Amino acid sequence: MLTVEHVGAIAAVVVITAGMTIAARVRPGRWLTVVSRTLAVLIILAEPSYWVTEVVNGTWSARYDLPLQLSNASELVAAAALWWPRPILVELTYFWGLGAVLQALATPDFAQHFPDPAYFRFYVTHGGVLAAGIFLVAGRRIYPRPGAPLRVFLITIGFAAVAGLADLLTGANYMYLRIKPVAGSLLNVMGPWPWYIASGAVLAILFLTLLNTPFWLARRRAQSASVAEHVLQVGPQHPDAQQRQTERD
Repeated sequence: MLTVEHVGAIAAVVVITAGMTIAARVRPGRWLTVVSRTLAVLIILAEPSYWVTEVVNGTWSARYDLPLQLSNASELVAAAALWWPRPILVELTYFWGLGAVLQALATPDFAQHFPDPAYFRFYVTHGGVLAAGIFLVAGRRIYPRPGAPLRVFLITIGFAAVAGLADLLTGANYMYLRIKPVAGSLLNVMGPWPWYIASGAVLAILFLTLLNTPFWLARRRAQSASVAEHVLQVGPQHPDAQQRQTERD
């Protein structure tokens, strides 16, 4: 159910992300590093603040509070990518941000409301991951490399395996591998357990492919242009071409 506080937070994320990305493309410069690292600090401070609060209140539990939701991993990876924009970190931030965290933003599974600190923490961390993914790729032009969807999918499966082991040991529900989230999500239309897990894996492949399509098409166009330029440069009068024509005659 859409609420004013939810729509307002999403609108703020969209405006900030668009502003950062457009500015990065129009006026690139050293300021990009400052902005990237500032956002990294905001994310990395916001997420651990939850653990500190739980420990102080004596309510921390391995069953609920380990950073084993994909959104938790996305936040830590996004902060690292903003600080050290290595290709694999940027790829994970982009695909996880637009493939998983975007869905979490659209259907938040938490009970706190504005102006509870948890409300701001949720939108700073999740919105920060989404902003980081778009800013790094579309703004700073650090594009996913060939094979990125497969790499990200395999890493995701590996992370899910760790989360699944934690679920078995603690009775938790990390990555919703045991029970669907209370709030409505795409998992609710994917059948009962365990079929929704398999459906989610298939959907992940589709999302990864779709998110990678613009970059795959751009590489294909660049390759076609390179081949066409090479043909124009060689031409039918190139010595090699003349030699082949003589041999055929």
